Amino acid sequence: MRVYISADYAEKSGDREVVDLLNTWGSDNRHKVDFVDTAKVNSGSVAKDPDCRICDLKYEFNRQINASSYVIVVIGDKTAQRTAGNGCKRGHKNQFECYCTPYKQNTNGLKPCKVGSTVSAGDNVGSINSYSYIRHEFEQAKKRGKKIIVLYNSLNNQPSWLPSYMNGYEDDAHPFWTTNILGEKVGDYQYIKQALGYE
Repeated sequence: MRVYISADYAEKSGDREVVDLLNTWGSDNRHKVDFVDTAKVNSGSVAKDPDCRICDLKYEFNRQINASSYVIVVIGDKTAQRTAGNGCKRGHKNQFECYCTPYKQNTNGLKPCKVGSTVSAGDNVGSINSYSYIRHEFEQAKKRGKKIIVLYNSLNNQPSWLPSYMNGYEDDAHPFWTTNILGEKVGDYQYIKQALGYE
């Protein structure tokens, strides 16, 4: 089974701990789950291109999501405020008016937009948009009818953390963390198994 994970990867205030534990579970030989997370895509062949842009990453996210059975969206207390990926203005401006910074190339400054023409994205969310990366991934999963699992990086339900574009998912979202018999915080492995159809 292939499962795509969308999450906030900010080093000091993101939700990487959830993703790391999911990936650990995916490699425990108990279930054949291939977790693909945003960080892996960002460090892959597309991002290694020195001219990789926002639109290139979003196109790759689409490809990875389309190849997945489930999409897990991790929601933390900062998710709704994240704007990374929303810098593309090409959707409502001419090419000559648009500049962007190649991915992880901030020291090289802005470059002219390389998208000569925009066309309908068809069955996908177009990679030319002003969505944040997290919103783009969510919208793509929704458009393609993927099974979406929403997890709070919390011990409790946190509906106020949901971004406005996820209105209606309050009843479906679930805390990722629980406590064991010793009162220690642990990932809710049983819930994840059930959500992925193993039980």
